[in-house]
Amino acid sequence: MYRNQYGYTFNPYGYDGYFRIQNDQSLVKDVEKAINGEYSAIACYNKLADLAPTQQARQQIYEIRQDEIRHYEAFSNIYKQLTGKQPSPKITEPCPDQYRDGIEGAFFDEQKTTDFYHEIERKAQDLSIKETFRQAAADEQNHAVWFLYFHTFPQMGRSEIRQQEYRATGALSASSLTLADMLIYAVQDEYLAQARYEDIRREFGDIQTFVRIQEAEKRHISALNTLFTRYQIPIPSDEASQYVTTPASVKAAYAAGVQGEIENISMYEKFLLYDLPEDVRTVFTQLRNASLNHLAAFRRGLARKGES
Repeated sequence: MYRNQYGYTFNPYGYDGYFRIQNDQSLVKDVEKAINGEYSAIACYNKLADLAPTQQARQQIYEIRQDEIRHYEAFSNIYKQLTGKQPSPKITEPCPDQYRDGIEGAFFDEQKTTDFYHEIERKAQDLSIKETFRQAAADEQNHAVWFLYFHTFPQMGRSEIRQQEYRATGALSASSLTLADMLIYAVQDEYLAQARYEDIRREFGDIQTFVRIQEAEKRHISALNTLFTRYQIPIPSDEASQYVTTPASVKAAYAAGVQGEIENISMYEKFLLYDLPEDVRTVFTQLRNASLNHLAAFRRGLARKGES
């Protein structure tokens, strides 16, 4: 799991001026809402970890909870700097009593929280506040990936988790990346998508959403291979078929598609934080944008299956 450390050193007399920040009541309210959300998540995830069906899921939820504790502490520090007061956190979101309900709720909550933190990042004027919420948003997006895993594969063990570490999830958990690393993770992810869609088509027929996206993924592999050649990096072999598990239903196939695209988006956004050659940046941006479109298509398919 990709995790960030926070070294928050906000100076109220710095970037945008003490008095302007003091008067920004909208920012204060947003930070207060974020603190309450983290406080609620810390309590809920402790409950969900106790309900988890496997030791692996329990440990991962505890790790996610540790991320939320770091967010809570960073946001509390911001709040104190903005207001001169300690925050008074409160539980604002109830935690379901059933594990699956809680995991599903956590997935949707993490997605909403990601968007909310990006909104705060865009509105904030102080650069250190922007960076704190940008990093927190990246964490929340990765939490959503894990909760979708647990909802789709409730009995998933460590071996299945490890199978994901060689592509997008591996890229997200890496502490540093070279250009070669990024290209290898990216093309491995495309290999896995191709293998998954072939398996889905064999099992359920030519569902048009998967057919169209599979064709797009082939173009992505071609674009990445051009970069491998240009930068004289060996193209890795395609071993993705050994990591594919046939979904139990079309609905599960759509859910896996959502999961995969969320990971892709997070992976490419991480890559784009690096100082990249312009041609590489262009390709990664295009692939990130394609994943956003694919995510929307899979979510529509999942919503349709949920209504049927």
